[in-house]
Amino acid sequence: MLPEGIFQVNTCGFPPLEDRDVSLSSLVGLDLFGGGALSAEETLRLAELEKKAVNDMFIILSDVWLDSEEAMKNLATVLDGYESVEVVPSLFVLMGNFCSHPCNLAFHSFSRLRLQFGKLGEMIAAHPRLKEQSRFLFIPGPDDVGPSTVLPRCALPKYLTEELQKHVPNAIFTSNPCRIKFYKQEIVFFRQDLLYRMRRSCLIPPSTEETSDLFEHLVATITHQSHLCPLPITVQPIIWNYDHCLQLYPAPHTIVLGDSSEQKAFKYTGITCFSPGSFSNDSTFVAYRPCTQEVELSAL
Repeated sequence: MLPEGIFQVNTCGFPPLEDRDVSLSSLVGLDLFGGGALSAEETLRLAELEKKAVNDMFIILSDVWLDSEEAMKNLATVLDGYESVEVVPSLFVLMGNFCSHPCNLAFHSFSRLRLQFGKLGEMIAAHPRLKEQSRFLFIPGPDDVGPSTVLPRCALPKYLTEELQKHVPNAIFTSNPCRIKFYKQEIVFFRQDLLYRMRRSCLIPPSTEETSDLFEHLVATITHQSHLCPLPITVQPIIWNYDHCLQLYPAPHTIVLGDSSEQKAFKYTGITCFSPGSFSNDSTFVAYRPCTQEVELSAL
């Protein structure tokens, strides 16, 4: 405080980032994930199974435009490639947007989009090994069909997806963001053009002392804030009853940020973070091995 009564800030920084193990040690008996609390014996058993799951691989794509012939041709190429490998991927994650045009009040092609989901189901079903041995997870994007633009976003409506599900019974349509458990690991998927929106709402340019990479600044911001979308409610409305779905506490093992910006990967304080890029614009995707947290940035 200056003599004139002015409060002067010399340094402004993030809250300290708490290690996941430290957080869990103070939350004994509490289940913040929602899958049920695990006993010590069950935790050890899962740890042993995780060590053996060296062949498990996730294929993650963002911006899969079903109305783009080029995108669908490239997706068929990706599926053809993984159909022929010795061990097929255990999970395919397809994140929106699933249409090149925003599904807003001016959008009147819902029946056509429904047919396009059905064609995607036929494409997946044409690869019998993937259909039988892989899971397919669908996460809506910011411009996909939904009741509003607030977060978290609910799953895609059944009207659009039921044709696909007839061909691919093990397809899962979930919310945005989405969390999955891989044995002991917690993995968060979030589809939002977060880098653009955070940069647009930034009052002071990020410091370039440590790094000039904007994706690394973004990762540091959300992990220290322990929140996927630390933006004002005027910029991004949030359903407050479900704000806990966006929280990153305890810190997850992996954060997948489906962003329309370029493909990036960054490991920060033990947390693996990456963006697969835009599949429809840049033909990029990520092959991720959760056992070793190895990120393989891929492109056609």
